[in-house]
Amino acid sequence: MEFCPDCGKVLIPKHNILHCYGCGYEKMIAEENKNDYVIEEDVSDKQNIIITGDKVNTMPTTNGLCYRCHNRELEWWMVQTRKSDEATTIFYRCTKCGNTWRR
Repeated sequence: MEFCPDCGKVLIPKHNILHCYGCGYEKMIAEENKNDYVIEEDVSDKQNIIITGDKVNTMPTTNGLCYRCHNRELEWWMVQTRKSDEATTIFYRCTKCGNTWRR
């Protein structure tokens, strides 16, 4: 595995060339080193990629009431905002309008 000397990303072998998809750097693979790389002709098959929207809910949800839009589904999470011997702070975010508050 080789890394780009310009940006540090991994160089991907394609058509006997090591290509950086970060900055466009290219380096020819030497004839004696061709067996070190698995070269695939087409790595851009995007037919099996599932694209979802940006609004993917990965937070736990609970029933509650948003005081702005009156939605009943809320995301929640806890954060230790003060010293470790004090209680955690619970944050809520409305799944409809994005309004966020703490308890």
